[in-house]
Amino acid sequence: MTMHDLSRGLALAVGSIATLHAAVAHAGGEATDFSTIVVTATATERNLADAPASMTVITREELQQRSILDLSDALRGTPGVTLSGVGMTRRGIRIRGMDSEYTLVLVNGRRINAASDAIAHADFDLGWVPVEAIERIEVVRGPMSSLYGSEALGGVVNIITRQATDEWKGSLSFNGGVVDGRLGGDTYQAGVYAGGPLIAGKLGVSFYGENRRKDAAADALDERLTEQEGRRADSGNLVLSWTPVEGQRIDVSHLEGNEKRWRNALQAGAVPYVYETVDRIDRSQSSLSYRGQWQWGESALRAYRSTLDRSNERSRGTATGPQRLTEDAVDGHASLWFGERHRFTLGGEWRRERLEDVTVNPAGHDQAVGRSFFLQDEMELAPRWSLVVGNRFDHHQQFGWHQSPRAYTVYRLNDRFALKGGVGSGFKAPSLKQLSPGYSAVGGGGLFTIYGNPDLKPETVTTYELGADWNAGEWSLAATAFQNDLEDLIQTRCVADCGIRGREVRNYINVAQARLRGVEVTGKAALAAGFSLDANYTWLQAHDRVSGLPLVERPRHSGATTLAWQHARFRAALRGEYKGTQRQTSGSRQVDLPAYTLWSLDLGYRISDRVSVRAGVENLRNERLSDSSTLYSYREVGRYYSAGINLAF
Repeated sequence: MTMHDLSRGLALAVGSIATLHAAVAHAGGEATDFSTIVVTATATERNLADAPASMTVITREELQQRSILDLSDALRGTPGVTLSGVGMTRRGIRIRGMDSEYTLVLVNGRRINAASDAIAHADFDLGWVPVEAIERIEVVRGPMSSLYGSEALGGVVNIITRQATDEWKGSLSFNGGVVDGRLGGDTYQAGVYAGGPLIAGKLGVSFYGENRRKDAAADALDERLTEQEGRRADSGNLVLSWTPVEGQRIDVSHLEGNEKRWRNALQAGAVPYVYETVDRIDRSQSSLSYRGQWQWGESALRAYRSTLDRSNERSRGTATGPQRLTEDAVDGHASLWFGERHRFTLGGEWRRERLEDVTVNPAGHDQAVGRSFFLQDEMELAPRWSLVVGNRFDHHQQFGWHQSPRAYTVYRLNDRFALKGGVGSGFKAPSLKQLSPGYSAVGGGGLFTIYGNPDLKPETVTTYELGADWNAGEWSLAATAFQNDLEDLIQTRCVADCGIRGREVRNYINVAQARLRGVEVTGKAALAAGFSLDANYTWLQAHDRVSGLPLVERPRHSGATTLAWQHARFRAALRGEYKGTQRQTSGSRQVDLPAYTLWSLDLGYRISDRVSVRAGVENLRNERLSDSSTLYSYREVGRYYSAGINLAF
């Protein structure tokens, strides 16, 4: 696939937008909706329609219509987003084919522990915030290192939580579900939110909490083993908001959560055996933040500490030692207007990451300290033409200074049609374990031992994208072509006794170069008689530029669609999610995994303004991926029936 072919595909997509525009022009329709405000793309408030990035917003209303246990469920069906296995029956979030460790997850703009860098097979960043606390989720596709630094190589997921208002409000939700058959996987979830004023106009408080449980699901091919691990989690958050004067706000918050996960696994070897492994995860985040509105602009400052503790027990064999990850951060920025055409944002961050783990080095602990500053200029070049340029400078204690520039432009031909495009770069520093010369860990069920490498370089990416949006309110169509070029990807490579079980030695090394290019197409339409259609499609080509082989677990074709019907208080929706053929490694070669489609049904009824109920069926056709291949890194649950109720007060 050449760049000429990619350009031709984009031209076809843009032409389709123009054709649809002409076809429906007679129906009239409203111009683009400029009421949706987002903050993630620039760290300032902007209309979604003019945001300098490829963005999707998932609203609280949309979340309430489906069965959702964690962030990965919430992001299903989002353009450019796929779920992939990270080991131990867990899953991660891929954006435009980039591995899950390149997706930065934020809560109200604050980082949470990137556990995957310190703990193997971790997906603990997906369950920090209860569903009941979420106001919306902003998803940015493409690197945002120019604002957020190292981990934002593939994209950013920013969870915006509900805030206290001038009057007391609250809600309760209860959800449950059962999986068809006798293999397990049943779920239960209860959530609560309450918020309001303690002192009118001065002091407010908000609280949310959640209890959820998911039973372990057995493997249909060997019921002694677990296909999806069991989980039990409790979490809560308390926020105090003080407004001493109008336009000035101080927030103090504390988030606490604990989780237990269990599964049965097979220990390979001369005498294989089945054992139960149990992980216990405790996490917390305390923060103090300030935001001020001034005549010249706005300012923000915050300090926070995040901790994550993980301990492990095994019924047989040697358990993994305890691990503790602590992150302290102070960041801030100021935005100010220069005339009517320039809004400058200047900011900085200090961050310290500390890992306590007996495997990291002989001392059993290590830390990294980083500091950075960034600059951004949001320019209005003309009444319908905007340009955002920015750069972030990060200092790593081992690599020195590294910069991440970015430029993005939006040109609006009229109130309905816009052209967008940009170029940017990002980087990701090696983890503490990868850099430590004293790090060693056994992997592959005892097959090999991995050692750290202090000579590693940061991974880097350069991305390009160009797109077109046509939006007439209830009708819209958009297409974006993108290309990501990655350099110095870190992988493990055998350096001694290769293939000899228990003796093989592997090192982390910068070896890989990769290119991921594709086209995203999204659209929605308001049909007759209360029906609406929402669909997206992604074509992706991902390959290793050294070996020429395709990157595994990246379907060439993927997409999602929702056909909904709304009548008065009743809503029904049929959802489809398609994953095309993808490559997977089997021994020393690559094989094709079959394509599959998951269909789901959602039903909802609003009994009153305060009470609503829902029911649904996930995986209507009871697709079992293990029936097609045992090589899928994450297996979808079978047919799943769920129901729930939401009470507002």
